[in-house]
Amino acid sequence: MFDKLIFIEIFFHLNSLSKYHIFFNFSCQCRFSPYFHKIRLKMNRNIALFFTILNVILTLNSGASKKTDPFYYQNAVYREEIKSVQLYRIGNELSNPVIELGTDTKLVLKFDELAEDVKNFTYTLIHCDVNWNESYIQQNEYLTGFPDNPVKDYAMSFNTTVKFVNYQVQIPNDDCAPKYSGNYALVVFEENNRENLVLIQRFYVVEPSVKIEGLVKKATFDPFNGENQEVDFKVINQQLKLLNPRDDIKVVLMQNRRWDNAILNLKPSFIRDNVLDYDYNKENVFPGGNEFRYFDIRTRRYNGENIEDIKFIRPYYHVTVLPDAIRSNKKYSPYKEMNGNFVIESQDRVTDLDTECDYMFVHFYLPMQSQLVGGSVNVFGALTGWNANKTNEMKWNFTSAGYELSLLLKQGYYNYQYVYVPEGAKKADSVNLEGTHYMTENDYQIFAYYRDQAGRFDRLVGFTNLNSAIR
Repeated sequence: MFDKLIFIEIFFHLNSLSKYHIFFNFSCQCRFSPYFHKIRLKMNRNIALFFTILNVILTLNSGASKKTDPFYYQNAVYREEIKSVQLYRIGNELSNPVIELGTDTKLVLKFDELAEDVKNFTYTLIHCDVNWNESYIQQNEYLTGFPDNPVKDYAMSFNTTVKFVNYQVQIPNDDCAPKYSGNYALVVFEENNRENLVLIQRFYVVEPSVKIEGLVKKATFDPFNGENQEVDFKVINQQLKLLNPRDDIKVVLMQNRRWDNAILNLKPSFIRDNVLDYDYNKENVFPGGNEFRYFDIRTRRYNGENIEDIKFIRPYYHVTVLPDAIRSNKKYSPYKEMNGNFVIESQDRVTDLDTECDYMFVHFYLPMQSQLVGGSVNVFGALTGWNANKTNEMKWNFTSAGYELSLLLKQGYYNYQYVYVPEGAKKADSVNLEGTHYMTENDYQIFAYYRDQAGRFDRLVGFTNLNSAIR
């Protein structure tokens, strides 16, 4: 008789949309539901028969059961000739790429391609979950208009030593507009081929359903005597029906728009009525860091601030930044900067900044007693897309005893820092090269997401920007 029971559970991902649970417990039952399929098969102890049936099921589902890692949408540039990528609210070059659902506020994407001919670029918008994987909803559900649209706004450079084409896209527009709140990836590709990627930029659409209040202060628990900043905040629910507030609301906490050191999966420390309180001593702490370094290349006619030399060596302009120094052993010195951002500007006689600002090779030099091992030294900030990778990795020069890097940058005003990235790490460390102080002025972005019990995507229901200098 069937005197022995065996239970096995196998997960299948069919079209990456549904999870299928297959149960073998050797008791002859079979039940199907809209979301889960339970197959119960009655078998005896004949192992051969069991594996025969299992093999048939696996064979039938072999095509659907192949699991691939979801694509992670992050700010990225896929071609060397793509430069000066910016995404911001029209009228404010330093603004967060956040718009409110159903309003007239627009974002503008700008980028240059170092070329003399116009390319057939296309863009699309991808709705993403809180972790920046594509949401399991169709594009025609969360977008009005067309999913793929040509980049129609472009202009050739004028009177510049480096030839380029400037491209622009405004979001939302008559051809394409988000209908849902949440995370979005603006993806640009070529020749109507989504696999022929050009760049990706993240932006956010918020439907204000909660209010976020917060304060940045010196860390309560700071064993290193004044190096860290603590971000305490509250999420005040105004409209949502939360069945399980602790899990229904997800928050993301970022410093200066950096994703590599963002704090995720933070749960409220206390819930009172409609208020979720995030008041911790360790979990919500960031190194204060240091003020960003800066340089001014808004003109080709003379040396700007923190510029040692500017020369025209045919066919390009070359700019040398004043030699820098490690600041980890220096006292904090406050000054105005832009928290790692840059703006495209010119003090030369130009009428159109987008097409008449020239490109220059900017040379960085960081002297050091010896080469660092076990990792890389990178120039870091919005000028590198907040990414530390091979394109901005500095090279050790044995002759000059220091790290060097040259970047081709458009005329403007730039912030930057030096960071150390250990081998295999995804997080850039500025503390060892730049120092860290709780007095440093930083911006903090707080995002609140909500998905109800029957929801299929993460809604962005709250956003705020806090500044450590504002009490």
